[in-house]
Amino acid sequence: MAIELSLRLRENTGYMKTIITIGRQYGSAGHSIGKILADDLGIKYYDKELLERAAKDSGLCQELFENHDEKPTNSFLYSLVMDSYSFGYGSTMMDMPLNQKVFLAQFDAIKKISQDGPCVIVGRCADYALADWNDCFSIFVHADLDWRINRIASKHGKTPKEAKDMITKTDKSRASYYNYYTNKKWGAARSYNLCIDSGKLGIDYATEAIIESIKIFDRTKISK
Repeated sequence: MAIELSLRLRENTGYMKTIITIGRQYGSAGHSIGKILADDLGIKYYDKELLERAAKDSGLCQELFENHDEKPTNSFLYSLVMDSYSFGYGSTMMDMPLNQKVFLAQFDAIKKISQDGPCVIVGRCADYALADWNDCFSIFVHADLDWRINRIASKHGKTPKEAKDMITKTDKSRASYYNYYTNKKWGAARSYNLCIDSGKLGIDYATEAIIESIKIFDRTKISK
């Protein structure tokens, strides 16, 4: 199945220029689906790798990005940060609270990465950072809670209760982070180009459905 899928996905994808962003519920296999997409399409993949790139480009310690990774904050002023981004870092960047510096550096890294060519970027509000990019296709991967509990429990050797607690905590953090920084709603269909249920389709077929959607997306760009 995996080999046949890979061969099918490679057909007619040489022209692809799309930046694929993936939001995901914890345990829905968004990370795995993103990696398969990148491998089968022969493009770069960024998840935790984005933190390393942001640290390198900004000169900030990578540990700072890891500590602030998709975690909400109450001290962040959205309008201030976006204005600061628009006018460049400069002296304003030096005066910012640490969490603002981290977010801006990550925001900037996403844009730089996308300028390098087609890739898959998981999480970190990448869909919002690239909202004005015609070549960006945003996806949200979700699944039934029981399916996610079983997957997390099996993958990490946890009890169902422990797995559920991990899911609840992580999803709450991701939702708060996304909602705060983007002024959109995490997981809401209108926030993305495509929402897909990995629990119903399975990882391989979910990946195939995404590829077919991207092919259609690319054809609409060509026809315009």
